[in-house]
Amino acid sequence: MNSKDSKSVAIIIAHPDDETLWAGGTILDHPDWNCFILSLCRANDKDRAPKFYNALKIYEANGTMADLDDGPEQKPLDPRIVSSAILQLLPQISYDLIISHDPKGEYTRHIRHEEVGGAVIRLWSSGKINAKELWTFAYEDGEKKYLPRPIESAAIYQKLSVPVWLKKYNLISETYGFAKDSFEAQTTPRNESFWQFTNYSDALQWVTNSHK
Repeated sequence: MNSKDSKSVAIIIAHPDDETLWAGGTILDHPDWNCFILSLCRANDKDRAPKFYNALKIYEANGTMADLDDGPEQKPLDPRIVSSAILQLLPQISYDLIISHDPKGEYTRHIRHEEVGGAVIRLWSSGKINAKELWTFAYEDGEKKYLPRPIESAAIYQKLSVPVWLKKYNLISETYGFAKDSFEAQTTPRNESFWQFTNYSDALQWVTNSHK
């Protein structure tokens, strides 16, 4: 799975740790990628924000954070606010690859994940950000019947080597400090999957279908 192709990659997520849970093994397996990781929530979280920047060091990636509302009530955000935060903080608008949340989310359900995934696809389809391809995380939890699992039928399904998965797990348990019995530590997928789009119209249709 190691790639010798240097790519500019933007990973746009809702929360610090989402990059690791849903794509950490893929990032680790592509050390030649030039990654910029943008977390749209928790910039002023004195616990999570420093951990995010420590994770960036391990990934040898650049990145930054916004502080969109992430209260427990999860009130929907104005889509313009989400899009504006992305555009303000991305250091460039053109990438080889953009990776983000799926507009269906990774589990039932987290509205911030859904909003971020939808915003990224709409920005791509409108030409406000550019990419040769877009990947969205492909996981499901059987409507809360089990912990999130990678979807084997997704366009990209990657089996992580044991050393890569252990490094990913250590990022969750040590760098981010989640207890072994936490949702995050128990979830940490051993394999990773993504929906893949090379045509923005297909991605936009995906958003439309996700919210029917």
